[in-house]
Amino acid sequence: MKITTWNVAGLRAWLKKDAWDWVRQHDPDVFCLQEIKARPDQLTAEQHALFTGYHPVWNPADKAGYSGVLTLHKYPDLESSNGLGVSRFDGEGRLIRTEFSGFTFFNVYIPNGGRDHSRVPFKLDYYAELLNQYDRIHAQGGFAVIGGDINTCHQEIDLRNHRTNHHTTGFLPEERAWITRFLEHGFVDAFRALYPEKEQYTYWSYIGPARANNTGWRLDYFLVSEGLMEKVKDVVIHDQVLGSDHCPVTLVID
Repeated sequence: MKITTWNVAGLRAWLKKDAWDWVRQHDPDVFCLQEIKARPDQLTAEQHALFTGYHPVWNPADKAGYSGVLTLHKYPDLESSNGLGVSRFDGEGRLIRTEFSGFTFFNVYIPNGGRDHSRVPFKLDYYAELLNQYDRIHAQGGFAVIGGDINTCHQEIDLRNHRTNHHTTGFLPEERAWITRFLEHGFVDAFRALYPEKEQYTYWSYIGPARANNTGWRLDYFLVSEGLMEKVKDVVIHDQVLGSDHCPVTLVID
């Protein structure tokens, strides 16, 4: 099974860039999009037709043109639900939960802490509630896979300019500590486990020649329950694929 995640930074604009051509060729079984900034009624019939063969599960934000996630999968009988069940978080359209045979999959878009760090407390609270839900799954003997824009680089190897970003959201010590906490609670950063020394990124700022110079950040992850890691065959960062300030990432799992 191929599960691909991509923060598309606006679904309608992304579709106009013909980025769906890459998806069609790559043909993931599950395709998770974040920051869609759209509701289903804002797409044209032609755009909806592109998703033929997939079952779409939408979770747009209450605020127009903001946030939102979409999961497309080839298994129409699967059960899905939106959000964490906490009204403080769920109006922003940041999570879709889907029940697969053998594991629960979460398409997530973690909040950004903001340039002025004003949203960092909200972001950390979101991590905390998310981990509470995963802890309950693990306590019941279940497994989970988290895929999406985690919005934090865990280690220095995960961003090019780590020396100058210790006070930037996305690399703050308190944000990084939450990724460590997830790993301490039974999750594995699948890419880093397979490629412990590989420097590869998933996000590049539009400011300046960041992408041309590969001045990037690894913000998009697959966190996998330890008990599932034996089924993980690969994690591929498609850093040559254009269409957004993020690139797609694919988990290959048996």
